[in-house]
Amino acid sequence: MSAPQESTTAQDTGPAPGATTPRGVIVTGGGTGIGRAVARAFADRGDRVLVVGRTPATLTETAEGYPGIGVLAADLTDPDTPRAVTDAALDAFGRIDVLVNNAASGGFASLAETKREAARDQLDTNLLAPLLLTRQSLDALAADGGGTVLNIGSAGALYRRAWPENGVYGAAKAGLDFLTRTWAVELAPRGIRVLGLAPGVIDTGIGERSGMTPEAYAGFLQHMATVVPAGRVGRPDDIAWWALQLTDPRAAYATGAVLAVDGGLSLT
Repeated sequence: MSAPQESTTAQDTGPAPGATTPRGVIVTGGGTGIGRAVARAFADRGDRVLVVGRTPATLTETAEGYPGIGVLAADLTDPDTPRAVTDAALDAFGRIDVLVNNAASGGFASLAETKREAARDQLDTNLLAPLLLTRQSLDALAADGGGTVLNIGSAGALYRRAWPENGVYGAAKAGLDFLTRTWAVELAPRGIRVLGLAPGVIDTGIGERSGMTPEAYAGFLQHMATVVPAGRVGRPDDIAWWALQLTDPRAAYATGAVLAVDGGLSLT
């Protein structure tokens, strides 16, 4: 696996007008979709953000025009990456206040079609990587009164739902929700809050990255817009707005909750 590449240090531009004291924020999977929107939303708030992902070009696109965003190209499944990420954030910001575990790996396969390496990649990326990165970040998160961990799950893995051809992905996301609840109890004495967001169908391009043709993905989104009670599929900014709310210091009494942001789809 590739070693982490050198990060581009986020510049200290100070808070945006009306914003509070800048926080140090890590967003994994920050090169596209939800991760990009979340990183930019924190930067717009005046926070200093480190985006982490496997593809330097997309990370650079996320940071373009946002001097408060720095980038670190790294494989989150590499054993050395958790320390590299926390070291880069502490070098750039001197603190870690928010960790957003957003990076994910997907793929469509029934149980009979599931390949060992594909399943391992999904479990490593979607479950083990956030576990190890959060563990590595604990001391920094506990400093300065305590920080917040936000795990990005999936509404498709909530409740007693089944998800044919997405069993490994859904199992990993359900496991992440369980970790959210467990960590919330374990880490409360250290002042660390842990929360989850469970997005529904969000137009991020993930379908194509998971193997769908552009035509098939467009057809899927068009169909889902007729099924979602809200009458449309979600946008990355829909999730980014909630990421800001849940990690806001004024939400200090909330921990252990997993919030579905799916236009009501999981209720049907």
